[in-house]
Amino acid sequence: MPLLPSPLPRCCTTARPRQPSRVTLPPSHSSTNPTSTPPRPAGFANALTILAADIKLAHSVFALPFALFGACAAWTLGTSTLRAPTTTPAALAAPLDHAPDLLRLAVLLALVIACMVLARTWAMLFNRIADRAIDARNARTARRALAAGTVSPMTAWAVALLCAALFSGVCALFNLLFANPWPLYLSVPVLLWIAFYSLTKRFTALCHLFLGGALGASPLAAALAVEPAALAHPLVWWVAGFVVLWVAGFDVLYALQDERFDRDAGLKSMPVALGAKGSVVASRIMHAAALLCLLAAWSSRSGQGPTHLGTLFAAAVALVAILLITEQIVLARQGLKGLPIAFFTINGVVSCIVGALGITDLFA
Repeated sequence: MPLLPSPLPRCCTTARPRQPSRVTLPPSHSSTNPTSTPPRPAGFANALTILAADIKLAHSVFALPFALFGACAAWTLGTSTLRAPTTTPAALAAPLDHAPDLLRLAVLLALVIACMVLARTWAMLFNRIADRAIDARNARTARRALAAGTVSPMTAWAVALLCAALFSGVCALFNLLFANPWPLYLSVPVLLWIAFYSLTKRFTALCHLFLGGALGASPLAAALAVEPAALAHPLVWWVAGFVVLWVAGFDVLYALQDERFDRDAGLKSMPVALGAKGSVVASRIMHAAALLCLLAAWSSRSGQGPTHLGTLFAAAVALVAILLITEQIVLARQGLKGLPIAFFTINGVVSCIVGALGITDLFA
């Protein structure tokens, strides 16, 4: 916040007229101060740095561990019945189809990670573009790059569409290298689905579940990319169900800070529809249901089998239960001041625990 000049001493107020302030307001206030100078949009190279910070690439931690878990779970299932037979030209054209297992797995995981980063970047940029006028009116979000005018919509669209094109290109590599065309076939529908969330707050209070659905697609998409037949097993579906409800549950809590603004702006959310108390209850119900999904994922593949999940994943379930209860306690005691801990720290740990312990258990 810029420093304001010291006021004139009382003895001088009659000696000369008061000078107009030369303080330049932050970009986020430009919409409310018609005399301020709009910021000049950054150049393309600088805009990339600004956008990377604006969409917080580090928050990929919320979905990436589940995508890696889905990929590893699919890997352990063995040969897919949906993949082309080895005698077909498509299979013969797959350079890594008969490569050593470790190399194939490493390449598959690298492609999954690239897809996750590109898809999330596309979705977040679409969100910033679609919501830039709304964000500019909200004091909490007015400093975002597009809302403040530091990056132009044209530049943001260029980067978003580039990420979408690269995502489709990486999806094509699954067919080129492993004779699996499904990621390419579904690349555009996936991009549309994960972008759709940004529009839902305009017409439904269930927008939080759409956000959960966007992130919940990650273990399913990763499993499909590695082994299409994996979707016939309940494990990845239960994990996806956990992600949907877990994300929706903490997004409801995060939306509490915008309850008044959303109501005044005519936007939809559970805090607007249910109020603060009702939203907290809804969040707790969704988190309880999420834990049941995680427990079902463990029990569906416990014991012996190609995707055996044992003690480590059971420990992950217990730790996640403790963390989600802690999240609710923090918010109950600290209110909105506890959001940084509850939203970022605790939920980041939740995803890392499930991903790390789950993957370790799969290969143990």
